[in-house]
This record gives sequence, C-alpha cells and structure tokens, in this order.
Amino acid sequence: MSQFDLMIRGGTVATAADTFAADIAVRDGKIAALGFDLGDAADTFDASGMLVLPGGIDAHCHVEQESSTGLMTADDFYSASVSAAFGGNTTIIPFAAQHRGQTLREVVTTAHERAGPKAVVDYAFHLIVSDPTDNVLGQELPALIMEGYTSFKVYLTYERLKIDDRQILDVLSLARRHGAMTMVHAENDDVISWISERLLARGHTQPKYHAVSHAALAESEASRRAIDLARLADAKLLIVHVSAPKAAQAIREARDRGLPIYGETCPQYLFLTADDLDRDGMDGAKFCCSPPPRDKAGQEAIWLGLTNGTFQVFSSDHAPYRFDDSGKLNAGPNPTFKKIANGVPGLETRMPLLFSEGVGKGRLSLNEFVALTATNAAKIYGLHPRKGTLAVGSDADIAIWDPAWKRTITQDMLHDNMDYTPYEGMTVTGWPRTVINRGRVVVDGDSLLVERGTGRFLDRVPADADEAPSASWPLAPSRTFGADLS
Repeated sequence: MSQFDLMIRGGTVATAADTFAADIAVRDGKIAALGFDLGDAADTFDASGMLVLPGGIDAHCHVEQESSTGLMTADDFYSASVSAAFGGNTTIIPFAAQHRGQTLREVVTTAHERAGPKAVVDYAFHLIVSDPTDNVLGQELPALIMEGYTSFKVYLTYERLKIDDRQILDVLSLARRHGAMTMVHAENDDVISWISERLLARGHTQPKYHAVSHAALAESEASRRAIDLARLADAKLLIVHVSAPKAAQAIREARDRGLPIYGETCPQYLFLTADDLDRDGMDGAKFCCSPPPRDKAGQEAIWLGLTNGTFQVFSSDHAPYRFDDSGKLNAGPNPTFKKIANGVPGLETRMPLLFSEGVGKGRLSLNEFVALTATNAAKIYGLHPRKGTLAVGSDADIAIWDPAWKRTITQDMLHDNMDYTPYEGMTVTGWPRTVINRGRVVVDGDSLLVERGTGRFLDRVPADADEAPSASWPLAPSRTFGADLS
C-alpha cells in the first residue's frame, strides 16, 4: 500500500510568505508532508516548471441568487463552481440574501438546497441583511454566527436592500459582540438617485450614464461614513468592491490609524473603464456594475492599493446576467440605465487576469498574489489555516499553475452560463493546469473529473469578541478605538 494518496513533485511552491522548491504529499484530503524524498503515492503529478499555489478563494460572488427585483443570476451552483475550478479556485463564498420580509433561516435553508446537490468545490455563505428586525438581531443572527455563518453584508444603496445608519450601528455592534465580520456596499443612495433623476429628465438614458450617476463621490462619502460608524461601534469592517481612489484613500487612512478596516477590489476596476459603458448601441450594458469602472487614473490608484496594503482581498464580485431578456435586458431591448441589471461575470478569469498583469508585469510579487487571491480571505473569513495556504494539516487545496501558458480569453473557452465575458479578446499569460480540492483532482487540463454535489459546506468559527477590533486580527496593527456601547 502506498504511503500517500497523492504526490506533487518538482514544482515551485508559493504561499503568502515564502517561495521554495518542495514536493507535496497528500493523505486523506490533507497535506501530510512537504519536502523531498517523501516516499511513494498512489498518484503522482509532475509539476516541473510549474508553480504550486494554494487554491483560490473567491470571497465575493453571486451564485443562484435573486436580485432585490427578483431577477435570478445566470449561474447556478454547478456552473459557477465548475467555472471557479477551471480558474484555479477551490473555495467560493457566495451570499444567502435576505430580502424584506424574509427570515435569515429561510434564505440559509434555500442556499443549502441550491448548493448541496450541485457544487463541485467547497463553499461557505455570507449572509445579506436587509431587514434587521428585532428577531433577526436578537435571535437569528447571533445563532447563525455560532453555527458558522460569521460574515454578513449590508447595503447603503439600492432601495430594497439599504438600511439606515442606526441599523448599521446595530449590526456592527452585534458583530463586535459575537466576533463576526460586517461587509458593506458603500455608495450614497441619495446622491445616486439625485443625479439619476436629473439625467433621466434630460433624456440621458444610455448605459454610459450609469457611470455618471454612480459618482465617485457617492462611493467615497459612503466609505468614510461606514468607517466612522465602525469606529463608533469599535467593530471591524470590510468595504467591498472598491473602485474610487478617494474611497481607497479613506481605507488606507483608517488602516494607518490602526483601525480594523479592510478593503476589497475586483478585476473590473483594473481592466475596465467607464468608456466601456459607452460602446455602440446597448453593448455598454454588458459593463454596467455598481460601483462602475472609473477612468485610467482610477485604475492606477486601485493597482496602487493592491501593493500598499489598502486592499487585502481581490474578489470577482461575479454577478452574471446574460445579455438578453433573462438578464441585462429584462426590462426591454433598450432599457434606461436605471433598468439595466447590475453586474459582470468574472469567476473563472479573476486569478489569471491578476497573475498575468500583476505578477507577470512586475506589479505584484508571487507571494502578494497568493495573499490577495487566497490567504487573506481565508484569514479574514475564518477559514485559515484549513484553507488558503500550503501547510501540513491544511486541506489539500492546490492549483498547479503554468506561468507560461498564454491564452486569449473568449466566452466559448469559459465554463459559466454566460453569453459574454467583459474580458473578451484579452491575452493573459499564466493559467492553472490542474486544480485539486481536498486531495480530489477536480480539473486536469480541459477535463472536469468530479461529480456535481461533491463540494462541501464550510462552517466557520467566530473570532473571540474580545479580540475583534485588535489585530493582529488578522492583518492590522493592534489598537482599539471607541467604547463598547453594545
């Protein structure tokens, strides 16, 4: 009998901290050893010339989820998880989204019913809290945190999702008491509505005016306000999908003061601009997302934030709506910018784009790439060291990357259920050849080797509430502000 189930030989191993030559031995779904001359295995992969990296964690994606208007995303948990795997990911964290009038228990049950029979890689759930009733805050949310749902998202925009500042404080205070993480979509809804009304009254209806209405100031103001609310509640906070330079600056300044504030950005803010929304006819609708892409200077500011510690997480914010009446054009063939479904796809292309333009162009080190795409998300969302690293005892979640594999992105090469990709025609260098989840070879070359429903749900352990605003928790200098008024 072989000593190990799987051996990866001859590759260059990289974690968020180190890069070194080593073989990796896997037993019972876990990494059992790293080194040389480790013994024999039932299966062996020759990784010579390859990079051996932790499997990616896409910590922000919308999968088989209804929007606040009832529109369903194009990807279910099968197509989304397959697409994620072919892009180097072994874990996804989509949302169990509460809409007004629903209980959190309802949405969690529904999310499990959808994911369990279909997912091919591992998954957890963030909650979306849009109706923080007394029962939600007093009963449901504390119980769900203890059951492993340790992160939740709130909105400062969208009429049917947004909650007010007092409710935000209630959620932040609860999160601090129970060691959970609050995520926030930070845009000022009144600013967006004020601009939108004036644009529409003047007949400015085309997709490009989505970017005009979602002014950078709406994002930066809301980001600063959210940070101040978190400071008052003495709670940690993560601002998602940051696109505006001033919003990034607010995060950077908060972190420089020792506040446990974290930032996330996404591919659309590095590789798309507002000009993409101004394409011919309705083609600009394909690029409508919130916040929208900014200008070239904004792109450079976001790249800087990836290198100077402003952003800890790089996620796709995969929100797939097809370019037809089931998605982007559900309100008709020529909808106003206010009626276009918001979101762009990106699960499969997230890591290759960042690898090619970040590591390949010298903007990021290989270790920074691993941190941004896997390790930091695992730490922030309570999955480390089980996920996000290559260490003895960790799950054998491994992506074997070919750093020289040059590919031109086209929709027909991808595995999601979309009819377009916003990155059509972009050439990238570096893509995973083999992807392993808990020791199972999920993807090898062009082949999917696992069955639907074989991914596992990941419950998470809440942080010690007394440690929540400090940290060492997990990526910031230690300092506490405010008073516990909870």
